[in-house]
Amino acid sequence: MKLLLKWLLSAAALLFVAYLYPGVEVRSFGSALIAAFVIGLFNVVLRPVLVLLTLPVTIVTLGLFLFVINALMFWSAAGVLAGFQVNGFGAALIGSLIYSALGVLIESALQALFPNH
Repeated sequence: MKLLLKWLLSAAALLFVAYLYPGVEVRSFGSALIAAFVIGLFNVVLRPVLVLLTLPVTIVTLGLFLFVINALMFWSAAGVLAGFQVNGFGAALIGSLIYSALGVLIESALQALFPNH
């Protein structure tokens, strides 16, 4: 139940990002659901590999390079989906920052609703 709710709220957060920032476009809630799934999938599968491969750069930049990796995951998801568009790397960086901040809020709200999970 928590996973389903997180997915729905993440899709809503993606729609909110598109509403707030014109560099990110989402055509419909269905597109947002698919995009939230793909972003989550990329973050689970690709992100750990990228973090490991770029560890020296991440250390030198005191962790700031992780923002670049997040933006790449966001931008990559837009690249493979039709209903989700990001207008360049700068838009991906800003969009991913907003989406990540909303993700932290969602996670904290879900932790309060489901304290034992």
